[in-house]
Amino acid sequence: MADTLRRLAKTSSFSVLQDKLESWHEDYHVISCDQNLNRCCDLIELTAAIQGQLFSILNLTAAEGGHYAGVDTLKMRLLPWLGTCFSMARTSVTENTSLQLIQDSAEKDRRIRELSASHDNEIQKIETQLCSTRLQLDSVRAELEDAQKELDETKSKSATTLLATEDEILEMKADLRSAHEQLEIYKRKLDALDDYERQVHLLRDEVSYLNTEKAMLQERLVRSRSPSPLPRLSRSTSPIRSESPTRAQLTNSSRHARLVSRFSDLYAVERLEAQSLLRRYIDDLEMVQKIIFIAVVESFKTAKLAYRQFKLRVRKTLSSSHFGPESLEDAAVDYIVRNLDLYDVQASVNDVINAMNVNPRISFPPEVDFALISALIRETCRVVFAMQTLDPPLDLAFASDGELYNDSKYRRSYDSEFTAPLVMYHVWPTLVEGHAVLVKGEAVTRRGAPVLTLYYFKIVAVENNVKSIEVAGEAHVFIDAVSVCAVE
Repeated sequence: MADTLRRLAKTSSFSVLQDKLESWHEDYHVISCDQNLNRCCDLIELTAAIQGQLFSILNLTAAEGGHYAGVDTLKMRLLPWLGTCFSMARTSVTENTSLQLIQDSAEKDRRIRELSASHDNEIQKIETQLCSTRLQLDSVRAELEDAQKELDETKSKSATTLLATEDEILEMKADLRSAHEQLEIYKRKLDALDDYERQVHLLRDEVSYLNTEKAMLQERLVRSRSPSPLPRLSRSTSPIRSESPTRAQLTNSSRHARLVSRFSDLYAVERLEAQSLLRRYIDDLEMVQKIIFIAVVESFKTAKLAYRQFKLRVRKTLSSSHFGPESLEDAAVDYIVRNLDLYDVQASVNDVINAMNVNPRISFPPEVDFALISALIRETCRVVFAMQTLDPPLDLAFASDGELYNDSKYRRSYDSEFTAPLVMYHVWPTLVEGHAVLVKGEAVTRRGAPVLTLYYFKIVAVENNVKSIEVAGEAHVFIDAVSVCAVE
């Protein structure tokens, strides 16, 4: 009996009967008569099936009670109900109570249906949100794919642009290389133009020399045609050109003025250009000025040595074929004046740079070298080489740090201490002709400059033919240069 009752409870037959009854009630005025009858028959059949199960349970319950158990109940409730043809038996509860129970049951069922409907609505909302979320996810995925495609396109474009940029860089490098080549060509043309200008100057000097010689020859011709005593004629048997000066002697004054002016231009133009180039790599202005000063001094030394060597070669070459009234020395100088372009200035520039590299007074950044100011060195060597052809040749005055400032040799720089008596360092050397100052140099005077040693004063004294000098209150007498060199 318990199993049958359990199966009846699990099948929820009364709930199904209630659902069908409510569904029929809602559709009663919509469906047809046949459909209403069919619905009613379905309910009757379902009710009969439920009653059959209940009668089976009743039979089993009564059998379990024995022969006399449950007899009163069957007599008092079942038999009267069957007697009235299955009419509703009257229970001990009132009709109001039964109606209230039915209403409560209906209210519970309604709440259950409402909860089920709300649950279904929430499920639908969640499904709707899920669908919208899926749509958004799909759109985000599509955007991500588009972004990935754009990124790939950008990468490909960047790679193409990078290749194009590299090609442009290569083209620009090629253009720069060609520009450098053109610059070198223009420099060669400019050097050739300078050589042409020098040759023009030389030709002009030669023309002036020839005009002078022509005038002298015409004058001598006039004199020879005029009557003159025999002793004068006898003296005229000497060579006519014995008294005629060489081209170097005729052009000495003009070349002297031009070279002195060119030395001043070196200070005003090439020195400032070299200083601006050096300031790009060296912040110390004092070191820059020292480098330029030493470059000029070394250029003088190297060019003077190159002139002596060149002159020796010229004398050796002309000695075998020389003849004429002028001496071999004058002929050699005249040849050098006519052929200044044969001077190997690049070798002198290299010698100057090598000398500066081992000079302990100056330093230079390791990434560049002194070839940066090769233009100043080259022009200085050319000027100095031409100065050696003058009579007398031009030279630089002796200069040393710590020497006594001489207003006739130098002018103070703008950043000097005008009350300081000693020279701290030199900016530009002094050009002299013998003992005469032609172009003043520039020096920086400051207090605390290094004091010169006695050796320097003795050398200067010997060079100036001074036999004694007083240093630090002590008189020093010199006999000759040999004794000076023996003094430390």
